[in-house]
Amino acid sequence: MNTVDQTEISINGRFFKTAKPKNEPYLCLPEPADFIAKLQQTGIRADLFTFMQEIGETNPKYDYHSEPDRFAVLPISTYENWYEDKIGFRPRNKIRKAQKLGVKLRVMEFDDDCVRGIMGIYNESPLIQQKPNWHYGKDFDTMKKMLGTFEGKSEFIGAFYGDEMIGFIKLVRGKQFAGLMHIISKQAHRDKAPTNALIAKAVETCAQLKLAYLQYGVWSRRGLGDFKVSNCFECLEVPRYYVPLNTKGRLMVKMGLHRQFREHLPASWWDSAVALRDKWNIYRQRKMVSETSVK
Repeated sequence: MNTVDQTEISINGRFFKTAKPKNEPYLCLPEPADFIAKLQQTGIRADLFTFMQEIGETNPKYDYHSEPDRFAVLPISTYENWYEDKIGFRPRNKIRKAQKLGVKLRVMEFDDDCVRGIMGIYNESPLIQQKPNWHYGKDFDTMKKMLGTFEGKSEFIGAFYGDEMIGFIKLVRGKQFAGLMHIISKQAHRDKAPTNALIAKAVETCAQLKLAYLQYGVWSRRGLGDFKVSNCFECLEVPRYYVPLNTKGRLMVKMGLHRQFREHLPASWWDSAVALRDKWNIYRQRKMVSETSVK
């Protein structure tokens, strides 16, 4: 991993190489001009450098070429405003259902017991919503290292049914927002609505910390899923800047090659590709289960 001025930089691409701060959106550059100058002095092999403003800063502050990044965010004033005035009957009823069925929420210390509980959740299935579960089957040390990022800026909140952890979130704080870096619940306890209870606790925590937004991933080309919509997440556009570092970088911006290939595809093509991927993942999981049962 490349480091410039104590900031980790990731580099992606083969022919066209793009560098960016690794820990966005949680750690954004305070002085990009100075940083870019230092980046160029290091001789890092990249054609283009990209960075974003922090979530909540919606007006462009710099003169570099910019385009919007779209995030799924929930604007927050108070927990009561969200619970009583924003969300509808169904999500409110699910929060109450979790409470009535005995789901308890706890702010957790990040220790070995916390890691083991989270491993139990991630190891329930190799798929999450028809997508590969990249944390399935990882060993303890790998999981602890992965979960231990952003020390001092993170909150771990668990949903428990009895002594069993059935869901958890990891909140990472920025200046004006907190992001849901991890949110997952066990499918076996879906009837108890632990994810709804966790979202409610995340909103309450942000309100207590006086944070303006709760961020839950990006606003994809397919919009938001029903779960995010029902909990009143919406699209927030934040400027992302693209700074050519050489002639190839200038060509990338001019020809639109600075954006991912899938962003140039028609929306209908992308929807079809996603549906096909989901079917393939389901087939692969069933095959794995079948082969395991035979053994």
